[in-house]
Amino acid sequence: MLIYKATYKYLDEGVHAEVLDFPGVITWGPDLEEARRLLASALVDMAETNLLRGEPLPQPDPTCTDPDADLEEPIYLLLKAASRITLVPQDAVP
Repeated sequence: MLIYKATYKYLDEGVHAEVLDFPGVITWGPDLEEARRLLASALVDMAETNLLRGEPLPQPDPTCTDPDADLEEPIYLLLKAASRITLVPQDAVP
């Protein structure tokens, strides 16, 4: 499990959410609950994209901070390994 830093800024129209130590993980929600849910989804999507492209995941940096944030908290990324092995009968191979 990797622990990144999530930040939230309250705006008139909703909540801006960002993972400080994982570039590109940014979203917006109408309230904090929705912003948290969308940020968690964006983090998973970005992590999967990095892995599919053969790129490493950024190392979490517990020292990063945003002085303009209204709220900072940890956000957890739990990765699971899976295999996609397909058994092909020998007589099907030319």
